[in-house]
Amino acid sequence: MASAKYYGTGRRKKITNRKIIVNNNPNNSFITFLYQTAAGRMILKGIMKSGVLKAAEKYAKSESSKPLIPWFISENKIDMTEYGNYSYHSYAEFFSRQKLKKYSKTDFSDKHLISPCDGFLSAYRLSDDSSFAIKGSRYRVSDLLNDSELAKRFKNGICLVFRLEARDYHRYCYIDDCYQHDSHYIEGELHSVQPIALENYPVFALNRRLWNLLETKNFGPIVQTEIGALLVGGFSNNHPNGHFIKGEEMGRFELHGSTITLLIEKNRIELIDNLEAAFKHEIKVRQGEWIASAINQ
Repeated sequence: MASAKYYGTGRRKKITNRKIIVNNNPNNSFITFLYQTAAGRMILKGIMKSGVLKAAEKYAKSESSKPLIPWFISENKIDMTEYGNYSYHSYAEFFSRQKLKKYSKTDFSDKHLISPCDGFLSAYRLSDDSSFAIKGSRYRVSDLLNDSELAKRFKNGICLVFRLEARDYHRYCYIDDCYQHDSHYIEGELHSVQPIALENYPVFALNRRLWNLLETKNFGPIVQTEIGALLVGGFSNNHPNGHFIKGEEMGRFELHGSTITLLIEKNRIELIDNLEAAFKHEIKVRQGEWIASAINQ
C-alpha cells in the first residue's frame, strides 16, 4: 500500500479545566463470573459453541425486543434529548441510534487528533517488534491485522484503545481528513472486551474485527480497527474507501459494548497532558474531542 506523507506542526498543550474520569471499576459482575470461575468458563464455552449468540442477535433485531428499550435507558441513565423523539422498531435499532447533528461536537483544529468514539481510552507503547501488552496478554500487531509488512511500520509507535460500554454512543467518526483504503475483515470469536476478559484471553487477536488503513493529513498512516465483543457481531462502515473529512461519520457497531484501536507510527503524536494517565488507567473520552497533538517532523 502506498503511503502519503503528511507532517504535523502542532504542540501538546496543558489542559487544566478538563474533568478527568478514571475507570476504577471496569468489570461487570456477570462477566467476572464468566471469566474468573470454573463454572463461568464452562458456561462461556457453551455460549461460544452454541447458537445462543445468534439467537440473542435475532431477538434484538425483532420488534419483540422493544420492551428492552425503556428498561435500558433507565438502567443506564441515558439522556435521550440528544437523539430526538424517534420511535425505534427494535432494541438493535435503538442501540445504533444516531445523535441529532446539533449535539455532535468536533474539534476541527488541524493538529488535534480527536477521539473516534465515546468510551474509555487506554494507551500502550509498541516495542521494536511492533508488539504490546494488555492485562497479561502480549499482542503482535501482525496478529491483529494478519499483515506482517504493514505491522512493521508501527514499531515503537503507539496503540490507542477505546473501549465502548453498552451505554455509550456506538457510532464512530473519522479522526482526521484522510484517504481510507479498502476494509479488511477478519472472522473470529466474540469474547467480552472488559478488562477481566483481557486478563484471561488474547481477546483482540481472537475476536471478529475489521480494519482500515487511513492516510491522514496531519498524523501519517493510522490503522483503525473495530473489534467485536460479546453480542457484537456486526460493524457497518458507511463507505468501502475514499476521501473523508474529520468528524464525518465512519460507521457503527451493533448490539453491545465493543472496542476501537488506533495504531500510530513513532513520533507522530503526543497525548494531551491530562490524558497521559491513559498509559496507566482507562480515562473517559467523548467522540470528537481533542486527545492528542501532532509532533513536529
